[in-house]
Amino acid sequence: MRNKNLPGISWLAACALALALSLTPVLASAAAAASKPVAKSSHVKRSAKATKPARASKRAPKRVAVRTVPERASFGHLSGLQKTDDELDLKSSVALVVDQDTNEVLLSKNSSAVLPIASITKLMTAVVVTEAGLPLDEMLTVSQDDVNATAGSRSRLRLGTRLSRGEMLHLALMASENRAANLLGRTYPGGVGLFVEAMNAKARELGMSDTSYVEPTGLSSSNQSSAEDLARLVRAAMDFPIIRELSTSHEFQVPVGRRQVQFRNTNGLVRNPEWEIGLQKTGYISAAGRCLVMQAQFAGRQLIMVLLDSAGKYSRIGDAERIRKWLAATPLIPSAMAAQPR
Repeated sequence: MRNKNLPGISWLAACALALALSLTPVLASAAAAASKPVAKSSHVKRSAKATKPARASKRAPKRVAVRTVPERASFGHLSGLQKTDDELDLKSSVALVVDQDTNEVLLSKNSSAVLPIASITKLMTAVVVTEAGLPLDEMLTVSQDDVNATAGSRSRLRLGTRLSRGEMLHLALMASENRAANLLGRTYPGGVGLFVEAMNAKARELGMSDTSYVEPTGLSSSNQSSAEDLARLVRAAMDFPIIRELSTSHEFQVPVGRRQVQFRNTNGLVRNPEWEIGLQKTGYISAAGRCLVMQAQFAGRQLIMVLLDSAGKYSRIGDAERIRKWLAATPLIPSAMAAQPR
């Protein structure tokens, strides 16, 4: 029964209830939206990022110490030979230029000093192998003995590689392949021991009184000689056409395993058209420095050039170029140009 003193109360209550029910979804949606984090626009993000101070790194970057091993001083540098002055300011401690036909000395710098000769050794190895008349087409195999004998040096001839003696000789002279050179000595009749004896016997025959060999590659610092002796060796090696041809070859490809491997001459001057090189050999170990011997034609003269104990990867080539330009400027030289110690 409706209260007369409160007319229409039931109607008002009904209206209020209806209004509440109609607003419930809106209020729920608003409440849900309010509970979610407000996403910032990319513009706001960039602005905030630009004004936000950079946070300090929690951990300092780790510093890694790199240990460098300096190149060991050569015998020539230890004995002070590099202090010798010369007119051409050569970087090699030892230099000698001789006329092949007349034996006239055109340039001399410490030419009697006895030093390690590195892979210049392989020139005598080639002379002994060639003089022995061993068949160049005989197939030879790189063995563990060759690997052990040349340990510590790089070689592209893998264990088990089979090449002919002529190919091994080619690689030893042109690319200064140590395993090839050791194999040539190992397969000599009687083995490496008799081969080294033959190397020293040939040196005595040529009058190389300052020269001694202990192995056929040049990796040992006990293989030693002087520039004067090496000039005699170059002159003797010139008598063998095969040594001239193989030592000045630009490149050579041989099968190693299942692939063909390309070798290049260690002396870039053989590819230089300004040079007429008849024979050459390079060498390097830390005890010897960079070494180079060549026979080449300069201004119509057949000359022998020896450079030993040159510091720097390209300095022996630079010295050879200095000598060539000097000879071109003064083609007729009446007497030797001798360098004097300081």
